[in-house]
Amino acid sequence: MSYAAAPVEVSSIASQSDAEAFYALNEEWISRLFTLEDEDRAVLGDPFGRIVATGGDVLAAREPGSGGVVGCIALLAYPDDVFELAKMAVAPATQGRGIGRLLVAAAIDRARALGGTRLFLGTNAKLAPAIHLYEDAGFVRITRDRLPVTDYYARADVLMELM
Repeated sequence: MSYAAAPVEVSSIASQSDAEAFYALNEEWISRLFTLEDEDRAVLGDPFGRIVATGGDVLAAREPGSGGVVGCIALLAYPDDVFELAKMAVAPATQGRGIGRLLVAAAIDRARALGGTRLFLGTNAKLAPAIHLYEDAGFVRITRDRLPVTDYYARADVLMELM
């Protein structure tokens, strides 16, 4: 399934260079605003093994023509058809073009295609534009006790679920 809106196309990652772009895009913003945790390094360092092979997916937004990855988003699979929307990043030079909005919409569609019945995420109050984007997509804030996972990222002080 491919999503297109000027000027990017969104599809699943397919190569080692896609995986490297996924790592680099996320490392940039996480390191700038927070601390890259061991779990971040593990997931970002092996998206095919840690995300795709376990039933999830990583979507990449690519520039038409060059195919350069300018954004990404991950869907992590959990038991009982639960998915986590995670690791969304858009290259700073391409922010403000609707790429994040396109990635979120594509990830929601992909989670449904994978059989997902519940989609949640964790973010941080510092990321107001992302929170607004998630709210526009239908996510609502939930309390930590509503999370379907334990031992969640320390930096996640805003928890949301798609309703």
